Amino acid sequence: MMTKRGSDGDSGLAGWLRTLVLTLAIVLVPRVVLCQPFTIPSGSMEPTLQVGDYILVSKYPYGWSRHSIPFSPPLPQGRLLGQAPKPGDIVVFKKPNDGRTDVIKRLIGLPGDKVQVVEGVLRINDRPVRREWLSTSVEAPFGEAIPVGQFKETLPGGKTYLTNSWGSGTPGANTGVYTVPTGCFFVMGDNRDNSLDSRFDAGAIPKGQSACAWDSALNAYLPPELGMGYIPADDLVGRAELVVASMSPGASVLKPWTLVGHMRWDRTLKRLGGSL
Repeated sequence: MMTKRGSDGDSGLAGWLRTLVLTLAIVLVPRVVLCQPFTIPSGSMEPTLQVGDYILVSKYPYGWSRHSIPFSPPLPQGRLLGQAPKPGDIVVFKKPNDGRTDVIKRLIGLPGDKVQVVEGVLRINDRPVRREWLSTSVEAPFGEAIPVGQFKETLPGGKTYLTNSWGSGTPGANTGVYTVPTGCFFVMGDNRDNSLDSRFDAGAIPKGQSACAWDSALNAYLPPELGMGYIPADDLVGRAELVVASMSPGASVLKPWTLVGHMRWDRTLKRLGGSL
């Protein structure tokens, strides 16, 4: 009888473990292999992405790395399958200097490209990208009213998208020339003067922590917790594909009655992959 009870206990434990493993597989495998949801916490990608957007990011276009798995386990570096990203893609990646924080920006420069910003105008390989003024509005992102210009920008490959600009006197509006190293990419936010991106060098990163040679085209270093620099290919998580839903500030899932009034219906199921 005692043996039978022990056997029943072992069988129950094994069944519980099988159920746990199956549940984890059902939850995690699609997030690792296919897609993962993210929320937008800041305005660095405005006007393309808004604070409160819930987006879907595909994992398979660029292949898979350890950062494809939640919590980024300490696996060997490198990517499995997939293709290289294209200029204009909206990419999610791990912030290079901590390997944990998810960041979303637009990919601007490929390995070997020379990237520069002059008087607010993006230049790639010594040529200014096409930039068309659309409108100017007055905003107060930090409490002080400033004119914000909206532009349509067209990359050399033909990808077009909208950007915001505060003018030519901001820190990232005039830079040196960045030559993108092998195995890395150059990214920028569409909200050009309210974005921490590859224009701002993570110069204090310990030697050997990344495969990239970090540039200092601004001739100034930021603290390691603030800098960004180039994005190693291994740090890519995926490509933003779709705004599933969007809610303005004030909505809370803990207060369901606030959701309908704050829902931005015009942004629901908005595709992110194409040109304007």
